[in-house]
Amino acid sequence: MCGVVGVLDPGFGRSGGPEAITGLIGAMADTLVHRGPDDKGVWVDADAGVALGFRRLAILDLSAQGRQPMTSASGRYVIVFNGQIYNHGELRQRLEGDGARRWRGHSDTEILLAYIDRHGVEETLGQLNGMFAIGLWDRERRELWLARDRMGEKPLYYGECRGVFFFSSELKALRRHQAFDPELDGEAVALFLRHAFIPSPHSIYRGISKLSPGHVLRIPIDEWSASPRPYWHAADVAEAQAAAPFAGTEAEAMERLGELTEDAVKLRSVADVPLGAFLSGGIDSSTVVAAMTRTQAPGNVRTFSVGFEDPRYDESPHAEAVARHLRTDHTTLMMSEDDCLEVVLKLPQMFDEPFADPSGIPTAVLCRLTAGHVTVSMSGDGGDELFGGYARYLRAARAWSKVAGTPQPLRALARSLVAMTAGKHTRPLRRLRKLAEGFSHADPYSLYLDYIGWWRTADGVAAAPVSPATPVHLPAPTVSRSLARDFMFADTRLYLPDNLMVKVDRASMAVGLESRAPFLDHRLVEFVWSLPDAMIVERPNKGLLRDVLYRSVPRDIVDRPKQGFEPPIAGWLRGALRDWADGLLAEKRLSDDGLVNPAVVRARWRDHATGRRDWTYSLWTVLMLEAWLDSVRA
Repeated sequence: MCGVVGVLDPGFGRSGGPEAITGLIGAMADTLVHRGPDDKGVWVDADAGVALGFRRLAILDLSAQGRQPMTSASGRYVIVFNGQIYNHGELRQRLEGDGARRWRGHSDTEILLAYIDRHGVEETLGQLNGMFAIGLWDRERRELWLARDRMGEKPLYYGECRGVFFFSSELKALRRHQAFDPELDGEAVALFLRHAFIPSPHSIYRGISKLSPGHVLRIPIDEWSASPRPYWHAADVAEAQAAAPFAGTEAEAMERLGELTEDAVKLRSVADVPLGAFLSGGIDSSTVVAAMTRTQAPGNVRTFSVGFEDPRYDESPHAEAVARHLRTDHTTLMMSEDDCLEVVLKLPQMFDEPFADPSGIPTAVLCRLTAGHVTVSMSGDGGDELFGGYARYLRAARAWSKVAGTPQPLRALARSLVAMTAGKHTRPLRRLRKLAEGFSHADPYSLYLDYIGWWRTADGVAAAPVSPATPVHLPAPTVSRSLARDFMFADTRLYLPDNLMVKVDRASMAVGLESRAPFLDHRLVEFVWSLPDAMIVERPNKGLLRDVLYRSVPRDIVDRPKQGFEPPIAGWLRGALRDWADGLLAEKRLSDDGLVNPAVVRARWRDHATGRRDWTYSLWTVLMLEAWLDSVRA
């Protein structure tokens, strides 16, 4: 895993010549040293105005033959590449079948470049099984290519400021360039307050975007106005799978799912460094670890978990029970309150733009623990979104059925009441607005976004007026599927890449650890999208995936209520973190920053601090926003 950065600047001459350019791009790359502590590299073509920088976390081919930026054997392409191409062995065999014989090393980067050299960029992207963010310079056609993996596991920011085009794994690298203009995007702030993360393609800075999952962008040297386009269109793929659904029995589906899971794990087990797995004791991570143990000798699989001193939040006994049964080499770290509070202060710098999922705290501690023992770790991410692990899918579907059955005049009245009471924070008006909101939605997706939102548009928390438009467009399905299934799909395109993957990527990369997610293998994802609702929606609590796990782990070890991976922040805000929160939520500070409505926030803070109401999640978004502002001002 690595950090990448690139600059396209026709005015390189103003930067003081090749040495100055090399120093600048090297300094930008060095801000990503946590992503790549093992090596660094810079490539500059001053005549073309192109510079590429790289920080390396060596996973495959630890020798100098795996260094980046790497030039293709033909000399045409130069690449910086963050991620892993899991099927590089298969691609190498294809190339050798076409006559390729000589290789410098055995890195996946070299295979990727050779495949692009022979087949072109877009055809190559369609053949990749992996997680990646790619920056590629075509020296012959003088154009820059950017690409991101199908499920959005690896980050890639891009944009133009003052005549310079940038791309990077993280925003902090861009802030090192003198042409970068860090102007906050008010709409992105409002979206963050709603979701606790910033959805793609937005970023916190105006003019800087995230490349959406499954997209590619071609930038000719003399024309920077091109828009990204999908090389893997998730909605089209999901509809195609639904149009030709899996026709086998449930037992056959379980068998196929098990095969795909085991193959995905096997592909992700290839590394030239020590490898382990996160283990919570839940269905998803236990299934991944069980697959690992079937391909390795007992005791050779290393697993890691964290626990809390408060038993209400502690999953570690469940993880240890699974580890004992599967005979893994298991390590548990019990987190103290001091451990968590120390991490809280580091979150803004770690996540690089506002991010407010509280589970980022234990995830950061878990990654730090794991990085002390291995360099690569498997995770169970994606299981909930694919197999319906959240109760909100069915709840939101039932709620919409009530709304859809309400006469239109009453729904119009509800929307008027919501608009009239927006931003009002007296208790009677809040209650009236809450009652009206449930019936005010024009479509099921706006209702679902309220289910996963931490502030609602009508709360009036965002200071800048912004469009309440849904940040993710979900076209009406051409094939009949349940609404709950549509909500699962929405999560795979919004919540999964922009919350869960951001959390794991930043927390793991902060300590030089690579995290791999077998459930996000696109072959497995497409298979699950082909399964009928009877096998997913009508089998609650991830029934089909449980059946796969039960072949390796007894039911009595893993059958238990779902438990969130979150620390007791509500109490901390009334205790150990109260002074910190008081400072960040001071009325004058909020007014001066001008990003939120101080009256709305202060009313919730008073309610929470006195124990009258629990506003943990909505307040945490404002706290993380303000803490992030402090981190970039420092």
